[in-house]
Amino acid sequence: MKTREDIESYLLKLGVTHEDMGNNVWRIKDDGFDNLLISLAGPVVVFRLKVMDLPLRRREALFETLLRLNAREMVYATFGVDGNAVVLTDSLPLEDLDFSELQAVVDDMGMAISKHYPALSKFRAAA
Repeated sequence: MKTREDIESYLLKLGVTHEDMGNNVWRIKDDGFDNLLISLAGPVVVFRLKVMDLPLRRREALFETLLRLNAREMVYATFGVDGNAVVLTDSLPLEDLDFSELQAVVDDMGMAISKHYPALSKFRAAA
């Protein structure tokens, strides 16, 4: 079974700037984002990245765009809504987590932000 120490060593190996927030939560700062949270939730490693606040208008069009991106473009992570924010989330089982899996999720989230944020940011003007 992997532990928090394994996650910490993977983050060091990944070479990203990170901060131990306590309570088995790390905040990752990397090119393109500075608010990726990685947390241990029982037997699962959860990845969460806030993309933007929900706009007040054109939400239906934004939701449709997010669903289409999830169906056609996303590899590991998925877009969702949490409270008043658009988020990118993923999770992996902790038991057999290895470095390449963690790296793949972090890379996928970075690629999703760089590739899809320009289209999603157009909805911000509708706030």
